[in-house]
Amino acid sequence: MLPTGFEEKYQQLLGTTEAARFLASLQEPGYKGFRLNPLKPNPKQINLPLTQPVPLTRWGYYGSVHGRQVAHQAGYVYSQEPSAMLVGAVAAPQPGERVLDLCAAPGGKTTHLASLMQQQGLLVANEIIPKRAKILAENVERFGIANAVITNETPARLAQKWPHYFDRILVDAPCSGEGMFRKDPAAKKYWTVDYPASCAKRQRQILQEAMKMLRPGGQLIYSTCTFSPEEDEQIIAWLLQQYDGLAVIPLAATHGLQNGRPEWADGNSALKGTLRAFPHAFAGDGHFIAKLQSQVAAPVKKPRHRAKKNNVSRLTATQKQLWQTFSQATLVAPQYPHLLVHRDHLFAQSQPIELSGLKVVRPGLPLGQFKRKRFEPAYALALTLTQAKHVLRLTSQQYRQYVHGDTFPVTLAGKGWYLLRYQEKTVGFGKLTNQTIKNFFPKGLRFQAD
Repeated sequence: MLPTGFEEKYQQLLGTTEAARFLASLQEPGYKGFRLNPLKPNPKQINLPLTQPVPLTRWGYYGSVHGRQVAHQAGYVYSQEPSAMLVGAVAAPQPGERVLDLCAAPGGKTTHLASLMQQQGLLVANEIIPKRAKILAENVERFGIANAVITNETPARLAQKWPHYFDRILVDAPCSGEGMFRKDPAAKKYWTVDYPASCAKRQRQILQEAMKMLRPGGQLIYSTCTFSPEEDEQIIAWLLQQYDGLAVIPLAATHGLQNGRPEWADGNSALKGTLRAFPHAFAGDGHFIAKLQSQVAAPVKKPRHRAKKNNVSRLTATQKQLWQTFSQATLVAPQYPHLLVHRDHLFAQSQPIELSGLKVVRPGLPLGQFKRKRFEPAYALALTLTQAKHVLRLTSQQYRQYVHGDTFPVTLAGKGWYLLRYQEKTVGFGKLTNQTIKNFFPKGLRFQAD
């Protein structure tokens, strides 16, 4: 049952005929989808049907993913609602750019941005809620993203640190969630007539901080999963009024998508260049997307603190030796020029970035941990690798033992680290000792494979 006042609101906005179709669609089952991971080799070699592509997306398909499938565990697929895939496609970051996903959890749009960036440039993914930031980090890890930094901060704190720093910023704003009514029935319970206006106030605050971080000539992508004009067209109208030199980049409405409605805001015809996904017209849940560009020709302000070069010289002599011993024995042509140590953990950054004073979940790609007289590689590092000097291809029985956390015997001589692969997919690291593979699959991820 839809919330009181919701039906009446959209009957007035859409008119009797379209409102009837719209409201009826909210009573129907929603669509499920998944994206392939182009950062992995041969991403289409998965045991999932690829017969129904999601329009306008390069790697999106309709269908469902089981969390215990090898394709999911190895980061070859990401489960994502089809309409949400349109946001990353519209954002379209380029390799080498500095990109900020400001409201990033659980990570669907972050992983999509990373797919387009091809491990080049800098991707900062931020989430203000600690528990959700942890989930974000887990999804970034599984996807094998090597150029991401994950923060757990307020937009205002980030804006103080990085003024006019990013080429592209995505604000997938917290919203009233009307577009999620089919997927998340709980969203109906906290909706009230006044809730969209309350959300719009918070969205304006977030956008004010985002604009401080956008470089002149940079692009701002704004999206919500709500139908509410207060949070959609009216927010974009407010942005255009507040910021001189900010312009809408028109988006084409195809495949059942609809243009924004200027009459639901201040009548500015530029709002026609925004996009709406209505579930009665597009095979997905509700979404709104706008793409804007800053055209102010002003000099780029540098961050208050110069980014310190985080390189191997920051390691102690012992740490440097342990890392070099491991990388020379295990990795093929290792290239990690910007290294830093935090609490005995070693990280690699794609580009040096100043992080002092910020709450950081992941300052770069986790490479591993320094322990007494040894270096233990990170699971995250394994999932970025396609090759290593020692590779073990697992049988189905060995794979089940591995993801369950068990050791298993092998007929191999010697000792050292092995990159473990199953069905030609990297699944983690194991250490050979006395013809036994010691298990380094993270304890929190272990499961009973089918």
